[in-house]
Amino acid sequence: MSLYRRGDVWWYKFRFNGQPIRESAHTKSKTVARDAEWARRRELELAVNRIPKRKRMPLFSTAATEWVESRTGLSPKSVTRYRQCIENLKAEFGSRLVCDIDSQDIAAYQRKRLAAEVSNRTVNYEVGTLRGILKSFGLWGHIADKVEALKENHDIGRALTRDEEGALVKAAGKSRSPALLPLLIFSLDTGMRASEVRSLRRRDLALDWDKGVIARGDVIVPKSKTPAGTGRMIPLTQRICATLSLWLSRFPSTDADTYVFPRHSVGIAGNSRVPRVWNVDLARPMGEWKSAWAAACKEAKIRYRWHDLRHTFISRLAENPAVSEGTIKSLAGHVSKRMLERYSHIRTHAKRAAIEALEQVQVPIPVISWTKPSGTQAAAI
Repeated sequence: MSLYRRGDVWWYKFRFNGQPIRESAHTKSKTVARDAEWARRRELELAVNRIPKRKRMPLFSTAATEWVESRTGLSPKSVTRYRQCIENLKAEFGSRLVCDIDSQDIAAYQRKRLAAEVSNRTVNYEVGTLRGILKSFGLWGHIADKVEALKENHDIGRALTRDEEGALVKAAGKSRSPALLPLLIFSLDTGMRASEVRSLRRRDLALDWDKGVIARGDVIVPKSKTPAGTGRMIPLTQRICATLSLWLSRFPSTDADTYVFPRHSVGIAGNSRVPRVWNVDLARPMGEWKSAWAAACKEAKIRYRWHDLRHTFISRLAENPAVSEGTIKSLAGHVSKRMLERYSHIRTHAKRAAIEALEQVQVPIPVISWTKPSGTQAAAI
């Protein structure tokens, strides 16, 4: 090992594994050059012995950003959800090294989020995101057994009563969003998921028009979360035809690729303060309608998820004993085993109610007197 100068810059020279190594230290300091020579030799020794270089632990904020960017192949919705989780995690762990997070920190984070009235499912999703980040650095295995997931409510949903439906339809009719009422009726009477309704194009509707009004029609679900749901055909009810006739009349210049519920903006126009649709993009699907839905639920004084409209549709089918489970699956697409178990209970209850109703109109049987036979007669019998 030797150091020498070329001009003002120090160089080092040594032999390693029979090969001469001659490189510039890029410094005017002999002390720094000596350290550079030692570091270079150590780097070569680690490489020849196949000892991996120790990964430098970054701040959690940096590690989280790099992790979500490395998650290729995810849907935009999943990426958005991960980014939302990471924002909450950064607020707690962002300024700490990723290697400094332990099971006690995670338990404290769970308690803090629950105190903020965040649902157990959301907290579990955020901890799952944290798990993925720590696993990418090999830091999850030694704490995995010490981290407990929170219990979640696996209730598959609720069904609206007829009175609640009436109040909700009335509230949607007064909404500032003109799309909310047709979206509500369409989802209630077809059982389609929000993503399925959002992706509908005009070519997916088979409509029979009569004097400017839809008389009857069917919808073919173009894309679903499961193969069983894709391509299923659902006949349209009369009230879907009525509300859809008014909604589609807002967009006269359309073609087969036009979205049924296109992206648009809503503004208040004139002294009458009437909501107006503008900035329509027929080539892009509508975004979210969470604000309009929340306002309608508040107006109707009820609290439901949008997905509960699908449960309402399936529950009402199940309440009719004449509708088979095969027909329910054909109309609704994939129905989980847990959902079928619940609907089987509904169907049993509906069948019992039908028998009780039948009993109320049956002709009563006459009272038949019966005398116990004597010993001789009993023997003959």
